[in-house]
Amino acid sequence: MGTNKRGITVAGKSSKGGGYGSRLPGAAILIFCLVVSPSFLFLVGRGIFYTSSTDQDKISTSSRNQDLDWRERLALQHVKSLLTREVMDVIKANTNDLGPLSLDSFRKTNLSASWKFVGQETPAENSALSFENNQRGAAIKHDISRNKVDASLEEDRSQVIDAPAKVARRQLRQKRREKRAADLVKQDEEVTVKLENAAIERSKSVDSAVLGKYSIWRKENENENADSTVRLMRDQMIMARVYISLATMKDKPDLGRELQNRLKESQRALGEATTDSDLHHSATEKIKAMGQVLSKAREQLYDCKLVTGKLRAMLQSADEQVRSLKKQSTFLSQLAAKTIPNGIHCLSLRLTIDYHMLSPEKRIFPRSENLENPNLYHYALFSDNVLAASVVVNSTIMNAKEPEKHVFHLVTDKLNFGAMNMWFLLNPPGKATIHVENVDEFKWLNSSYCPVLRQLESAAMKEYYFKAAHPTTLSAGSSNLKYRNPKYLSMLNHLRFYLPKVYPKLDKILFLDDDIVVQKDLTGLWSVDLHGKVNGAVETCGESFHRFDKYLNFSNPHIARNFDPNACGWAYGMNIFDLKAWKKKDITGIYHKWQNMNEDRVLWKLGTLPPGLITFYGLTHPLEKSWHVLGLGYNPSVDRSEIDGAAVIHYNGNMKPWLELAMTKYRSYWTKYIKFDHPYLRNCKLSE
Repeated sequence: MGTNKRGITVAGKSSKGGGYGSRLPGAAILIFCLVVSPSFLFLVGRGIFYTSSTDQDKISTSSRNQDLDWRERLALQHVKSLLTREVMDVIKANTNDLGPLSLDSFRKTNLSASWKFVGQETPAENSALSFENNQRGAAIKHDISRNKVDASLEEDRSQVIDAPAKVARRQLRQKRREKRAADLVKQDEEVTVKLENAAIERSKSVDSAVLGKYSIWRKENENENADSTVRLMRDQMIMARVYISLATMKDKPDLGRELQNRLKESQRALGEATTDSDLHHSATEKIKAMGQVLSKAREQLYDCKLVTGKLRAMLQSADEQVRSLKKQSTFLSQLAAKTIPNGIHCLSLRLTIDYHMLSPEKRIFPRSENLENPNLYHYALFSDNVLAASVVVNSTIMNAKEPEKHVFHLVTDKLNFGAMNMWFLLNPPGKATIHVENVDEFKWLNSSYCPVLRQLESAAMKEYYFKAAHPTTLSAGSSNLKYRNPKYLSMLNHLRFYLPKVYPKLDKILFLDDDIVVQKDLTGLWSVDLHGKVNGAVETCGESFHRFDKYLNFSNPHIARNFDPNACGWAYGMNIFDLKAWKKKDITGIYHKWQNMNEDRVLWKLGTLPPGLITFYGLTHPLEKSWHVLGLGYNPSVDRSEIDGAAVIHYNGNMKPWLELAMTKYRSYWTKYIKFDHPYLRNCKLSE
């Protein structure tokens, strides 16, 4: 009994009834496998057929005495039609998910050695099998009923053809499931983005400059730096406080006590450390212990809504604390700005005592004939700080090309008049001319002529400044403490509006504040063409900063009608004034007019810059910014190249270079013009 390439040996009987072994085509067995044995479908999908001699004998014995099964007859009748590409694609589609199959895998499963590959027959066997197969096919055709075949064909075809439709439906269902899953993921991502954006907007109200680099939402390994362990401990402490609150809410007292103990241990280990190197050696153990108890608390207490609410409350509380600390810092800085260091106070007292011990003839400065010479370079400096005034004079002379042509007009108050004279008598500015005057000796400067003096004598102003019950705490509303600085009460601050009255024979004068340092020769300012303007100054506006609406009350109709809120502001501290144009424009009269209108402080708060902006409105010529660089008394981000290239640097702000709260990075520009080995400075313990 043999086989051919497309079938296996089976038993059948001829139309004459004689029993003999017949050959069924491979297509018949293919259909047989599709319907009867799914395991054969697995093999067919990979183009491999196996046969067993033992099974052949069984089939032959059981089939000799009965007709062929209807599936076999159907297959024999329609072999060619069923072996199409479509059918093979279906078979392959149903077997692709069963994985690869190899001969080795079948051998490993201890299949019978009698199984062999179809197609390994000898050539003689192939020819015999082909002839016998043709004979059997012709005989079987006569035994099959046409009607029965047709019915069976329709039934079997429906089973085969249904397979692609089922595959398509299955694929459609899978696509729908994937689409739904993608929609849910997208929806979840959108919600997450909205929550994150809301959190970012809320966080903008917290001053990041105060908080520094610390953030409880950071990624641990995103930015490695020297305080990563410190910040981790702070994170753990925050979450410990959250879980302590939740433990109380959920009646978990034991867990709450354990968290409280770990929190205290972490606080002790952290102490005042700001970097990892400052931490106690036990910090690592405390972190591990806290991590374990936090993990335990998360398992028992974690509730997303409750944790979020608690963290939000903690954030709001921290925000309030930050605002309170900022107010306190502002209060203390304004208070410090009011004070005079002990060393400078000591210096003033010693100099005053020694001055009054001098004979009258020794109190006279040389070269007094230069004081009214309009062909020289004249400077106006109004100050009650001896050390600050000495720096301005020394830095100007040391950087001047022709020091002998420079004349300094110093005006101070009665309290510091002796000290200022004594200092410059002991330390004359080389070949330059210097003269010191007492503002209290200007008889023309009285309340009948000067609106500021008249206002300072009013009951309302005295109550504003000197009332015994005046609040001095933050909570009592000391937000305007800046404007209660004693300098605003001193006429030295307002004397700048009376320059032609003080120096009637001068044509031009350079006004300098006492908190500046001169780094270059300034004589070029006298040759600047002011184009008929009175004031030459450096503008300070940038985009929306330092414009008129920052200083003036534009809700008042007088201000709104006469000034542009977007007009650019400028800086006092280094200003070149044309005194001839001043007199022609009656600048002092303009100042008096607006000062009288502001008696109730409704146009601007106290100070000299707002009335200066009003008085010189439309009469100020902008100078190159390199002439005057500002911000060294409040801005830690002033560009170093701008400072080095500036003719004048200005410590405007509260952090004056002679105070302890001065910024160290800028202080050296000021201290290099002071001789700290001077006997007076050593005796008063003034040092760098």
